[in-house]
Amino acid sequence: MTDEEIPDEFYGWWRITETSQWVDDGIDIIGTPLISITGNDDRLRMYALLAYVDCWPTKTGVSFTFQGAWEYDPVSGTGSVKLRKDGRLTGKISLKDGDKSTFIAERAEQPDEPIPNPPRYRDKWRRRW
Repeated sequence: MTDEEIPDEFYGWWRITETSQWVDDGIDIIGTPLISITGNDDRLRMYALLAYVDCWPTKTGVSFTFQGAWEYDPVSGTGSVKLRKDGRLTGKISLKDGDKSTFIAERAEQPDEPIPNPPRYRDKWRRRW
């Protein structure tokens, strides 16, 4: 994060309502699909993705990098958001060595339950009884 603050019109929690690359069925399989844009301990959750987000303001919006897990597999990537005239966000997300997609998000409240930490890859192989 840079020393610059996130502009008020982007600051807060946003519910991801649709993506261009992936079907919207299952977008909420692990909870409400959200991205936080505050510049402090930000998170991303959608489909089977849980990630830590590092964001910073740009001339036209906010850019971010993320690192986490898709299911249990490590994943990272980049993204950006811009504010639409209707007050929603339009964004782009790119998984490192993987898919790229656009998304639409609407302003939301901070969730009552915190977004969980991304799972570790070694947890994938732990035996559970």
